[in-house]
Amino acid sequence: MIKKEVVVSLKPQDEAKNPIAYLVQLASKYNSAVYISLDGNKTVNAKSIMGMMIVNLEKGTKMTLTADGNDEENAIEELCKFLCGE
Repeated sequence: MIKKEVVVSLKPQDEAKNPIAYLVQLASKYNSAVYISLDGNKTVNAKSIMGMMIVNLEKGTKMTLTADGNDEENAIEELCKFLCGE
């Protein structure tokens, strides 16, 4: 299991899209279970569009990504790149 704290800083072109839907698509590419924790008490399945509706992807939002499975490193890396505007 890997956990990584990130601060959202999306690229302007990513903000114009639906970043929640795109994040769900990215997470769904991986076999690993992927979760996003907000404020240390709300944890949602990053592969669930309904669960992700409570996630705020505004610049400066702090969250913890967790991935657990055979491709967890790749999942965390790609999600971090998207969320951090890399």
